[in-house]
Amino acid sequence: MSAVPGRMPALYLSHGAPPLADDPVWTRELAAWSSDLPRPTAILMVSGHWEEAPLALGATAVVPLVYDFWGFPERYYRVRYAAPGAPALADSVRKLLRGAGTPVQDVPERGLDHGAYVPLKEMFPAADIPVLQISMPTLDPRKLLEMGRRLAPLRDEGVLIVGSGFFTHNLAALRQDGLPSWSAEFDDWGHRALLDQDIDALLDFEHKAPAGRLAHPRTEHFAPLFVTLGASADEWDSGRSVIDGFWMGLAKRSVQYG
Repeated sequence: MSAVPGRMPALYLSHGAPPLADDPVWTRELAAWSSDLPRPTAILMVSGHWEEAPLALGATAVVPLVYDFWGFPERYYRVRYAAPGAPALADSVRKLLRGAGTPVQDVPERGLDHGAYVPLKEMFPAADIPVLQISMPTLDPRKLLEMGRRLAPLRDEGVLIVGSGFFTHNLAALRQDGLPSWSAEFDDWGHRALLDQDIDALLDFEHKAPAGRLAHPRTEHFAPLFVTLGASADEWDSGRSVIDGFWMGLAKRSVQYG
């Protein structure tokens, strides 16, 4: 099925780290990507840096960002991204998820973490689109896929659903001598699985992917992909990699559906 007119795409992006802002290639890629998108009415972010159950809705007013990283130069802690809150979107999320029997809680003091604001600052630098971040209540790929399916109707309301992670993520296994083979092998496997729409293989990536457990010793950075896949379940044949390549040895593959 091709993209549905009037429906916002669904994205999975590799969000980088605070120094992403210093990378001229990647920042251009993100800016070019957003310039090709319809303007969203709001953005729903699911970041690999927020796990909380039951599912939590973040701030619906402007509150301080969450600088959830350590040991970086001071300038990275002075970054601001004061996007408007999205209370109407929060209401819609509550209705969709509670209607399906999913408990939802509000965490009104929880600002955007770096998995949300780092890429958004490059893609929508004016910070004039309402943003709501929600937590991942589980890392179970099948449950996240179902969560994405429940959220899918938001796309018809102009909401851009974004799963924000990193296509490979093992900081402890990185070395200074070039691209790690585990990162390259997993990226190639994942790319082919997405092209083949082999969702069963992706759901079982820890066992079926080469170096699956090495590329993701914890699965929180791959898990947001399944929210995106659930939100685009009738359009998997429209998927395409918009950004690929590597950054400090990690795969920055980012995909769009619709």
